[in-house]
Amino acid sequence: MKRLLLTFSLLAFAILAFGQAKKPIIMVVPSDQYCISRGYKMEFNNQGLKQVLPDYKTALQTDPDLRLVVTKMGQIMADRGFPLKDLEQELKNLEQERAESSMLTSSSSGSEMAESPIDALKRVAKADIIMDLDFEVKRQGPQKYIVFNLKGLDAYTAKQVSGVAGAGSPSTSASPELLLEEAVLSHMDNFNAGLMRHFEDMFAKGREVKVQIKVWANWGENLESEFGSDGKELSSIIEDWFADNCVEGRFNLSDATENFMKFEQVRIPMMRTDDKGRQRAVDTRSFVSDLRKYLNGMGIPSKLYMRGLGEAWLILGEK
Repeated sequence: MKRLLLTFSLLAFAILAFGQAKKPIIMVVPSDQYCISRGYKMEFNNQGLKQVLPDYKTALQTDPDLRLVVTKMGQIMADRGFPLKDLEQELKNLEQERAESSMLTSSSSGSEMAESPIDALKRVAKADIIMDLDFEVKRQGPQKYIVFNLKGLDAYTAKQVSGVAGAGSPSTSASPELLLEEAVLSHMDNFNAGLMRHFEDMFAKGREVKVQIKVWANWGENLESEFGSDGKELSSIIEDWFADNCVEGRFNLSDATENFMKFEQVRIPMMRTDDKGRQRAVDTRSFVSDLRKYLNGMGIPSKLYMRGLGEAWLILGEK
């Protein structure tokens, strides 16, 4: 009897742990439209092109309604068992790293790789899902009500995986965060079901990322150079590595030249077992780092650059 009880206890613990492990990490973020239309914006030079991007820090510091609404939305998700990353705290972490102003430069070629502040925020926070929230408090006579648009975005690909929009009931006394809670609660089951379908798909088919292979101009070799005892072209060696290491061999080589390979829809595993038998989460950096180590074993040095969470560039020819 004791053995039977122990077996059931272990089974229940395993089921509980599995269920907890499958919840995506959420970060609630005000939409670009909300921030920029209210003047919470900054200009960013992306390799010569000027971009206007939301300034989350200024928005949170100067818009009390936004801060309350973001906190309430996070609480609603936490009450449903979703682990959260706090936007304000992640912005502080980002400032500490000075990720917004960082530039990566090769000491040999002088080539620069810039990362937008938004990509940097995603990289530091490492959330699975960005909850993109837009809202407006409207008036109807003496009463107020809230109109909202909530999108669940894959933090790695920026693809929308769930969404809901609607309006709440008018009220004469409710604060903005309570108006939001009343408006969204009736929609949350369908919204969360969409998030979970996407997350379960990632566990089954892998997380989707992008990888670009480039060549430093001063290397002296390229992707058509032959390596190994069988004299195989480097591009074929790299493509074979992706076939061997992607989930079910899923990837798309969308473009390739002698100096460039562009891999899209690369499906990387969510978890892997390390050398000590521990289960470790896999992200774009760790996945491409394995490729870097593999090529280094063939005498091919390389430099790894991250472009947000879901895109990595591996530059061959030097570190």
